[in-house]
Amino acid sequence: MSEHFSSSGQCLCNSVSFTANKVEHKIGACHCSMCRAWAGGPFIGMDCGSEVEFSGEITSYNSSDWAERGFCAKCGTHLFYKLKSDGRYIVPAGLFKETPDLVFDHQIFIDQKPDYYEFANKTHNMTGAEVFEQFSKAD
Repeated sequence: MSEHFSSSGQCLCNSVSFTANKVEHKIGACHCSMCRAWAGGPFIGMDCGSEVEFSGEITSYNSSDWAERGFCAKCGTHLFYKLKSDGRYIVPAGLFKETPDLVFDHQIFIDQKPDYYEFANKTHNMTGAEVFEQFSKAD
């Protein structure tokens, strides 16, 4: 299995489509309060690097000093979480047409996860402080 794969997808109304050329086979969940408010539950996404091309009208929201979130301007489908520092896109897993050999392997902001749900998968779990520490080392 290669480290990355290419795939495409679209929003609910098909007004926005995208192609991602370096999608990782790993899926992660974010439990932070912003992602839960945005997604209505944990955000489950895939790291696509910076090589993602979109067509169609997108609205974006600067949700923090370090990231923005993109939506279809017509139907409101959540399209991406984008890190400002390196232009890396995290795209919701459910938007992809093809997802070969995926592994749900990590959860972040586990300290903000509410008690009313629990994933059965064995994953690498990181608190919010651990996530920010990891990002500060990457700079």
